[in-house]
Amino acid sequence: MSGGLVLVALVLGAGLGLLGALVVLRRPPAAAGTGREPELSSAVTASVAAAVAAVQDQAVAERDAAVQAALQQAAVLQRQQLEQVTAHHRELMDQAGLRQQEQFGARLAAGQQELAAKKDVIDTRLDQVQTELRAQMERLGQLVGQLGQRNAEQFGKVDESLRTQAEITQALSASTQSLREALANPKARGQWGERMAEDVLRLAGFIEHVNYEKQTAVEGTRALPDYTFTMPKGHALYMDVKFPLSAYLRYLEAGTEAERQAHRESFLRDVRTRVRELAQRDYAAVGDRPSVDYVLLFLPNESIAGFIHEHDPGLVEQALGQKVVLCSPLTLFAFLGVIRQAYDNFIIEKTSDEILTLLGRFGQQWDKYKESLQSVERKFDAVHKELELLGGPRRRQLEKPLLQLNELRRKRGLEIDAAFEPETEGERPGAEVLELGLRGDLGA
Repeated sequence: MSGGLVLVALVLGAGLGLLGALVVLRRPPAAAGTGREPELSSAVTASVAAAVAAVQDQAVAERDAAVQAALQQAAVLQRQQLEQVTAHHRELMDQAGLRQQEQFGARLAAGQQELAAKKDVIDTRLDQVQTELRAQMERLGQLVGQLGQRNAEQFGKVDESLRTQAEITQALSASTQSLREALANPKARGQWGERMAEDVLRLAGFIEHVNYEKQTAVEGTRALPDYTFTMPKGHALYMDVKFPLSAYLRYLEAGTEAERQAHRESFLRDVRTRVRELAQRDYAAVGDRPSVDYVLLFLPNESIAGFIHEHDPGLVEQALGQKVVLCSPLTLFAFLGVIRQAYDNFIIEKTSDEILTLLGRFGQQWDKYKESLQSVERKFDAVHKELELLGGPRRRQLEKPLLQLNELRRKRGLEIDAAFEPETEGERPGAEVLELGLRGDLGA
């Protein structure tokens, strides 16, 4: 700026000199000096040229000085701008450090939230498992209730069957008279007794080769009972249907009281003989298979059973004393109901034992499940403690060097360079890998 003023001053001085020279040239010439005008004009021209040359030299010098000053000022300005940029970069680095600390805190909080979410999921799963266990126990209780209801229904069926059998007995009593001629043949009498027994067994729901065996020899002997009933725990109950009816039929056909009395006594005597014969066989003692101590002697008609009870009441007690049970179709049906119920109770008892065994296995598996669950809870507690350690002492230990570095930078007056500004979360290379690694560590 000062060089420009000097240049202007020189130009003004040269102009004033030229004006003075022109004034001198325009004065009226003197008489005596007419001969000196050419010399004066030459001197003025020379002085003007010298002045112009001096002004030009001065202008060049001032221009060079101005250019030099401008270059120096530009260098100063660039240095100041560089210092400002450096300070701005340092400030950005400080902000990036604080941002990273905030991001670490956010990630730590996210990890804690994720851990809490996993714990909630586990609690929900435990509630579901407990609900399922309760449902299974309820189903088990319903199954036991159904078994009890089924037993009650079976008892009701037995009672209904007994009433049905009473009706059948009445029909049999009515048909007794018409069967007398058919019973005159001993072989026909045996077949009739077996047929009556088969009808009662079928009415009771018994099936051959399932609930009983027919004409099967006792194991280890040559004894051949007519029927062998399967009892619980491998036991057997034997029944014989061969019954003496000849004297009884003669009694029915007798015309006088004396004949009836004689045939009556003969019939009762034949029954005692048949009872002693069965008692002497003693199936329970001679066989290898465990069996009930008593043997059933089937009476093929209710009227015959009533006749025995009426005319010789002690005969039934004597037969029981010899472990022989006299049973009519009605009482046989009752015996079969008891046998069926005993067998069903045995099956229920066996099923109950299996249920108790399954409950024992379930208890063992439940204990193992609780141990595994406690192990998982201990592991989650350990992870939670590690997270608390990371969010507490570890974080404070990491922040201490950062705080010391920031304090050292502030003491030295250093600013963060803009080139060290951290990129955004989506643009930073390796951000996704770092986030996945952090999640993996938290999940482990």
